[in-house]
Amino acid sequence: MFLTDIDHIQIAAPKGCEAAARRFFGSLLGLQEIEKPESLRARGGCWFRVGPRQLHVGVEEDFRPASKAHPAFAVNNIDELFRLLIEAQVSCKWDPARDAVRRFYANDPWGNRLEFTEPTYLQSDNSGA
Repeated sequence: MFLTDIDHIQIAAPKGCEAAARRFFGSLLGLQEIEKPESLRARGGCWFRVGPRQLHVGVEEDFRPASKAHPAFAVNNIDELFRLLIEAQVSCKWDPARDAVRRFYANDPWGNRLEFTEPTYLQSDNSGA
């Protein structure tokens, strides 16, 4: 076996995304921003810590939001996060497709699909979207 874990995930965003990324992922979702290496700063974007992993928001010149592909974030209090996002006028939609897992979808400031779910890594069946 070669793959042992996920180091980071990256989502694309348009040029000039940094302020919106800091508001959404930092202020609203409470993620800690981490410093990008000096050699990568000129590319734009910003990075955040998600538990022991990282979320990289990277600038894509010909940006188009990802409407199907998405990261899924495990959430401690899914009802509270749903309420918080709705209050911040972020469109959210519950997905009942997996009976044993509570999850909802929302979009980041640029329209990328994000999934927020109760932790599924303890379950034996990890098949999903």
